[in-house]
Amino acid sequence: MRMYVKNMVCDRCKAAVADAARKLDLRPRSVELGEIDFGEDTPKPGQIAQLETQLVALGFEIIDDKNGRLIESMKRLVIALVRDADEFRRVRLSDYLKQNLHYDYSYLSGIFSSVEGLTLEQYLIQQKIERVKELLVYDEMNLTEIAHRLGYSSLAHLSAQFKKVTGLTPSHFRNLKDTKQRKPLDQL
Repeated sequence: MRMYVKNMVCDRCKAAVADAARKLDLRPRSVELGEIDFGEDTPKPGQIAQLETQLVALGFEIIDDKNGRLIESMKRLVIALVRDADEFRRVRLSDYLKQNLHYDYSYLSGIFSSVEGLTLEQYLIQQKIERVKELLVYDEMNLTEIAHRLGYSSLAHLSAQFKKVTGLTPSHFRNLKDTKQRKPLDQL
């Protein structure tokens, strides 16, 4: 049995979900971003309800419809793509999603837009800007390196997009060193 979970965006999320399952004496075979796999075991309805209650308290949500699972898969893939600099520069979003989800991009884009209220491209831009913020806060790369890493054609393109989304220039943001400007990935 598999359960699909919304808002799992990092390894800490996976650990929190696995811990919640263990506290209820559930032994998932694996916990991946957006998914708990119990293998051949099927938890009792009471256990599922308790797990759902615990997950909601942690900021997660059980997804029980096909479109919701597909959207979460798209979000996970976009996040993974933005984090993998080599893959990001090598592949187009449409090809990447089509290859991994085995659906036509226009179908995926339509579902995403209708449910989320923004396009996949807008979501990708949000994720890229959040990654830029993260890299700026870490202060390990200069802006030119960040622009290259995230596939921007130029530093000017990165700066213009960053300012459009945040209202600040990347340099001004870096000088603020204020992590309150960053949004949790599950709130994008």
